[in-house]
Amino acid sequence: MYGFTPTDEQKMLIDTVVRYAKNDLRAAGHDAEEEKSLPKKLVGKGWELGVLQASVPEAYGGFGERSAVTGVLAAEELAFGDLAGALAVMTPSLFVTSLLLAGSEAQKQKWIPPVIEADWTPYTAALIEPSFDFDPNALKTTAVKEGDSYLLNGVKTFVPYAAEAEAMIVYASLDGVTKGFIVEKDEGVVVSERLKLMSLDALPLYKVTFENAKVPSVNLLEGDFAPILASMQVANAALAVGVAKASFEYARDYAKEREAFGMKIAQKQAIAFMLAEMATEIEAMRLLTWQAAWKLDTGKEDAFIDAYLASTGAADMVMMVTDRGVQILGGHGYIRDHPVEKFMREGRGFATFAGLAIV
Repeated sequence: MYGFTPTDEQKMLIDTVVRYAKNDLRAAGHDAEEEKSLPKKLVGKGWELGVLQASVPEAYGGFGERSAVTGVLAAEELAFGDLAGALAVMTPSLFVTSLLLAGSEAQKQKWIPPVIEADWTPYTAALIEPSFDFDPNALKTTAVKEGDSYLLNGVKTFVPYAAEAEAMIVYASLDGVTKGFIVEKDEGVVVSERLKLMSLDALPLYKVTFENAKVPSVNLLEGDFAPILASMQVANAALAVGVAKASFEYARDYAKEREAFGMKIAQKQAIAFMLAEMATEIEAMRLLTWQAAWKLDTGKEDAFIDAYLASTGAADMVMMVTDRGVQILGGHGYIRDHPVEKFMREGRGFATFAGLAIV
């Protein structure tokens, strides 16, 4: 038996996130996209909400226990405000949450407090590879043991804030098994120019090449990769739900106000049916995402299956919903003054975004 009624603490946190998403992220999202930059003050304000800190035990500088459910609730609302801003605020989670899930006690004690107790600092992670057959469980980036170190070789892409990162967790194949490695700035780490993408122009993403990058053996995350991947997939699903909800609500409100042939277009059967299907699919994927997060929190054996289904299902759903959002606005949907075209460009990326966030 399970339920998704938030606790008082969750409700207080999410209410704060909602206000930030609507009043700050949404207000800044359009200009940030056009200017290809997120104001540091905006990202810092999101960090100060304490979403990550609330999921880190006091022993490591936080003030709570990890909760994937809390994470997906927050991720959805942040993405509803602005996806690039949400991913920026959540970037240090890629480093910290991975350590919580797979790091040793010594690694947690050394690396987590400096991130949690400071202002927002770009600690990040590198999972995605620039390959059409990219499989997080069969990576082309390799790690080979050499004495008291590992040598990393390979190429990663979509690495947030790689050029500024104090350290990153790099995922590589070690004897055919995906493992994480804490990698600091090194002569073997080559960060290419910032990527130019279809969306997320405000978020700095990079290609990173590892050329015999030497990593001390103590920087190997010995825990399993599976919980990390599932947490990334659930985060991806929650962010997709947030973007879809933003597109749906904008299109719905537009349809209620826009008149054609003497009536509101929301009253036209074709538009009404589209809106109903959009709302239905959003709710279905939201429920699956929450269920997957709950199963991760409670250690259910099939949690990894639900996480994968949520991520792939939400990627399809957000593409459909954001496409319909553009359709409902007609010619206005193609104009950058309306956000639905931005939502659609972002929606198209979720099939490849798993690895940009974690809860």
